[in-house]
Amino acid sequence: MSYIGKKISEARKLKGFTQEELAELSKVNLRTIQRIENNNNEPRGKTLELICEVLQIDKGELQDLKTSENNRIGAFVVNAIFLILLNLAIALAFSYMVTPIEASANSKFGAVLLSFFMPFTIFYYTQNMTATERIFKFGICWMIYLTTLLFAQGFRAALGIGFRTWIFPCILIYFGVLFYGKVLFKSEK
Repeated sequence: MSYIGKKISEARKLKGFTQEELAELSKVNLRTIQRIENNNNEPRGKTLELICEVLQIDKGELQDLKTSENNRIGAFVVNAIFLILLNLAIALAFSYMVTPIEASANSKFGAVLLSFFMPFTIFYYTQNMTATERIFKFGICWMIYLTTLLFAQGFRAALGIGFRTWIFPCILIYFGVLFYGKVLFKSEK
């Protein structure tokens, strides 16, 4: 049910009106009222004014509900794009540091440090999330990476590549800090 339809339905029930009574009092077709409350139609113009007048609700408030609903959808899309880009950046940063077999010890040590401090920073800013939600939002890149590696190379070859390049220890540290961040980080309440 849309926010407008839900608000109209709640206001109607609060006033103790049936849909038939609201249709009669507002001089709006009963089928129109039913469609609005079932989210099949969205009231506009004169219809919205008539319903709001009978239910004694502000027309502007209902229109603000529609705007906030559109803002939520936009925010969801922006957040999804941001999470995808962030996950790609995380995976690429680690891969660049440790994937080449000839990567230096400094590069590998840097990746290990990064695999601790990056999820620690993520945890700091997402303390209100559950550990599982944090893993799925910020660890999906590694889940895809591991699945692809195992599928493409086979289990035994993937293990050899993962430990030889230090990518597996980095992933384990990354997931450990994301999941057990509360143990590592004592927040002040």
